[in-house]
Amino acid sequence: MVTPVHRVLPSPPATPAHPPDAPAPSPTTGPAGPPPATTGPAGTPPTTLAPTSSAPSSAPLSPAVRAPSFRHLGPQWYTPVMGTAIVATAGAGLPVDLPGIRTVCAAVWALALLALVAVLGARALHWRHHRDQARAHLLDPAVAPFYGCLSMALLAVGGGALVVGRDWIGVRAAVALDAVLFGAGTLVGVGAAVVVPYLLIVRHRVEPGRVTPVLLLPLVAPMVSAALGPLLVPYLPPGQARQTLLFGCLALFGLSLLATLLVLPLVVARLMTAGPLPLAVTPSLFLVLGPLGQSTTAAGNLADAAPTALPAPSPYGAALAVLYGVPVMGFALLWLALAGALAVRARRRGMGFSLAWWAFTFPVGTCVTGAEGLSRHTGLVALDALAVALHALLLTAWATAAVRTVRGLVSGELLAGPRRAPAVPRPATARTR
Repeated sequence: MVTPVHRVLPSPPATPAHPPDAPAPSPTTGPAGPPPATTGPAGTPPTTLAPTSSAPSSAPLSPAVRAPSFRHLGPQWYTPVMGTAIVATAGAGLPVDLPGIRTVCAAVWALALLALVAVLGARALHWRHHRDQARAHLLDPAVAPFYGCLSMALLAVGGGALVVGRDWIGVRAAVALDAVLFGAGTLVGVGAAVVVPYLLIVRHRVEPGRVTPVLLLPLVAPMVSAALGPLLVPYLPPGQARQTLLFGCLALFGLSLLATLLVLPLVVARLMTAGPLPLAVTPSLFLVLGPLGQSTTAAGNLADAAPTALPAPSPYGAALAVLYGVPVMGFALLWLALAGALAVRARRRGMGFSLAWWAFTFPVGTCVTGAEGLSRHTGLVALDALAVALHALLLTAWATAAVRTVRGLVSGELLAGPRRAPAVPRPATARTR
């Protein structure tokens, strides 16, 4: 019997984790290549996270570290300003006489003004400290259209100053504020209507299956100028000044309407051929109501301002506004029912809250102002009831979105960065006999 002898092999010498003659691994790539990318909400480009170190450092903080809360603050944050301002403007024009309604609307407008100042300041910090992220947003086809929201936020707050804010700040201050915000908002809106489509053509590649109503955002901004610009006409000197503003708003009306008619069929074709939108993007269906309700509002306001601007105003202005507004409002109600049904379906399937929920507010508010204009020109009680019902829907949507937004700000979820993508498990091998 031979007794086996077990030889003990010497252990190999320990290899240092970092040889003294080898270059140090890059802090951004590491020895195993770049760190995993992260996935964020819809419309947010993937970002790369560098590994953190627990060792203390005495180096001065970079600007990106000094303002970490604004790193992922995109142009979508102008949507709460728009949604809040339209609640005040639409509420002040309701064909009902409720005690204290103008005071409440003035308070809501003041809240929208404060929100506008806060978001403008936050976005300025974002561009100063996180310029790379801001440029990435501009080059992202899902985020770039939201730059039209800056124009609409300025215009909505400015128009609200003349409609209801003048009760608190006076007519002269309201006219001055609206003039500044209208001028800035119109320039930004026309610029967005040119630059964003240019980037979509030259830099972006939007596949037919990824078309969403978000593409309408930079095209609706000039229509908001066309709807709110006539409010300033009576405060300008008679003659050339009033006529220039009136015809300028009419040109903006045509710019936005014709551009919308080019893009809207793409949205409908995508829905009919590819099915419902992803859950997170479903609220964007309500954005289609924006050009519909806003153009109806613009037609009514242009008809109201024409007698004070034209030397020989046509008596058919109000009739043309009604002939245009009633059919468009009918289609808007059809789309509201369709978008509402798809939103309920998405909610039942797990659609969570995001800033996209503010799409339930401003577009519906434009339908309220459009119905109010038709009610003024026709005197129909049915249109009065429609305006009140739509405003009740607007208040419900605004309260829901506002509460969820405040909760997300307090918890930090809405300002948090994109989450790290789940790591792929390494392949495991097993020795078999």
